[in-house]
Formats: sequence, C-alpha cells, structure tokens
Amino acid sequence: MKRKTIVAMMTAPALLMLAAACERLDRPSDYADAGEQREEVAVPLPELADLFASLPLDVPQMEEVRDAVASSVGNGYDEEYMMADLFAQPGKGVGEERLTTRSSQRTDAYAEPIRGLLEARIRERMATRSGGDATLDAEAYLERLKSSGLQLYWPYSDSWDGETLPVITYDPGDGSDKNVGYRLVDRDGIRRIETVTVTEQMARETPVWVLNGNDDAGFATIEVLRKNDPDWGRGGSVTVKGEGESLNGKTLLLKRYKMRRQYDSWFRGGSEFWCKAGSVEDFTASTDAEMRLFTPSITDFMIVVRRAQAEEWLNIDTVLVSEWTEQLEKIAFMLVEDDGGSRTSWKCSAVVKVQSKSYGFEIELPFRSYDDIVWRGQLTRKYFEKNIGTTGRFADVDIEFAFE
Repeated sequence: MKRKTIVAMMTAPALLMLAAACERLDRPSDYADAGEQREEVAVPLPELADLFASLPLDVPQMEEVRDAVASSVGNGYDEEYMMADLFAQPGKGVGEERLTTRSSQRTDAYAEPIRGLLEARIRERMATRSGGDATLDAEAYLERLKSSGLQLYWPYSDSWDGETLPVITYDPGDGSDKNVGYRLVDRDGIRRIETVTVTEQMARETPVWVLNGNDDAGFATIEVLRKNDPDWGRGGSVTVKGEGESLNGKTLLLKRYKMRRQYDSWFRGGSEFWCKAGSVEDFTASTDAEMRLFTPSITDFMIVVRRAQAEEWLNIDTVLVSEWTEQLEKIAFMLVEDDGGSRTSWKCSAVVKVQSKSYGFEIELPFRSYDDIVWRGQLTRKYFEKNIGTTGRFADVDIEFAFE
C-alpha cells in the first residue's frame, strides 16, 4: 500500500534526466511529494480506531467492507477501503472510478452503511465535548476524515467466516509487528470491547481491520489498464524461444513474478514493486550520425503483491522492450519496493552496437530515497539467450522473462 500507479512507455532525449515515468491521476501531489504527504494525518489513527470500535458494527457492515476490499483486489490493489469512498459510495473499491466500462453505478445497496454510523457517533461525541457549535465541529471533523487519504485495510479478508466481528487496530507507524486492538464481542445480547494484542497471525485467523494511510490509490494498476484496454501491455499467450534462437525483432516480456519475503510491517499492507527497464527501442543505426537520432526509453509499471501472495507466482505478461534489435546488447533493469521519500535516481546505461563499436545511452531510472532497492543492474543479450524460459533470482524476487 504505497504510492500510486503504473505507466506504459515513454521516451526522452539521451543524456538528460528523465522525469518519473508515471501518469499522475487525481492526487494533488506530484511524484516527488507523494512520500512526504503520506505522513500527514488529518485524523490521528489511534483516535480513529477508537471511533470505529465504538460503532454498533454487525454483519451488514462487515459485508460492506468485504465488498469494497474484494472490488479493490479485483482491480489490482490491496485489500483496502478508502474513507473517501466509504462516505461517497459505500462498498466502492479502489480503482472503480478509473474503469471506462463499469457495469453500473452503485446505489444505496446497504441498509445501514458505515458512513451513517460514523456520522451519528461523531455528532454525538462532538455534542458532549464542544464548547462552541457542535454541528459545525462535527462537519469539520467529517470533512477532515473524508479528505484524509486514510483507509480501512482488511488483510486475509477472503477467509472471513461470514459472522465473526472484527478486531479494530491501526498502523503504529514504527515498523512494529504488534499493536493494541479492540475486539468486538457480543455476549448475552450485550456488546463488549476487549483490549487485545494484535499480530499478523491473529489477522490470518480472525477478521482484523487496520486503519492506515493509502499510498497507491492514485495510480492505475495493470488490471485497471487491461480492463480499459485488453491489449495493454500485450498480455496473453507467449511463445518462449528455445536456446540458440535469435532474439532479433522479438518483444521482451516480464512473464511471471514471485515475491519471496515481505518488505514492510503488515500494518501497512502488502508490497508495491516498481519494475523499471531502460533500453533503446527499435535501434537500427548503421552510422554514428544515425545513432544520434535514437533516444532511450523507459518502461515503468507497478506490481501489487498482497500479504497472502508471498511465495506465489503472479502472471504479469507485460512488455519490457517492444522490439529487441540485433544491435541491442544490454538494457538497464531495476526493481524497487516503494516506501516513499524524496525523489532520486539511478544513473545507468543501455548499450548498442554500431559497426562493431559499443555505445552507451545514459538513462536515469527514478525512485525514492526510502524505497527498498530489490535489484538493479544491466541485463545482457547473452543473459536472455541463455536464461529465457527459466526462473531468474533477483535478490528476494523470482522473475521469468519471455520473448514473443
């Protein structure tokens, strides 16, 4: 649950710093500011967790959240339900607004949506605390909550038994693997709140709702892009070349992807990996003068891996280099797991040959200062000729490439 999208391909002049290859959607900050904005919380998380624990939640509200997180997962995001959506359109998942072919707009499908319970409880609390106008105070609080960028995260939600009420907790923000939580229990018709210690193991066994910040909703995932355009990324069947077959003129794809370990505290959600490849597309120069007509390109896209998907193969089927010509010798490749921070970059080069001479095109692949750099380096023609169709180990990630 970290930053915000995916991008197809862009080109920029050689030897110049390339801007982040990201299509900004509807977030107010630009690429460089997204990490810092994540830390700004309009409503304190402990306070919000206490507020949620005080609500008369029951199975209908659980079903609302389940519908929302299932929609988010179907659109390629984590199991998340944003506060803005909770108030504007109950049950709406992240990514729905980006789909150009939605079946129908949601209506008031829930008899008692969570937003009504929240509004009533906030007004009640403000009426007892406020020394001024309680109505105005409540409205201001609600507006802060709606625009906060906060969300309800439900890890392992697909294992819910359909009746157990949630434990409410929040991201402690210190990287810890445990935190205080509030278990909702009904005994003899009376609602009780039990204070418990929440761990990821508990979340696997019983429903746990985590209040935390959202950092990825402002970017479109591969799934959203493909729903809008089935041909995006040239997904589909791929014929893997045999050893010794020429790569010339073929398309290089990232076929499958597997994360071997978790990268963040479970309170923050799963992992968002950015795959970045720099190369010189369709390169056919035969003279130094012709070489100057070509510019490097960057492919940059996001892969979301939920907590439950660790050690599972994910089918990606997305283009890294649209046409590998006989003169292309090396591409730059980098994997980062997004954690925000200030913008920086890795200076690297793609290598081509002109009349038996090797030339490097300087490229800068952007990332952030807090990101975990999973792997970066150059991938050569010889590497692909030898390893296409096999699994490559890139630190704690396994990747299978393919050519079509």
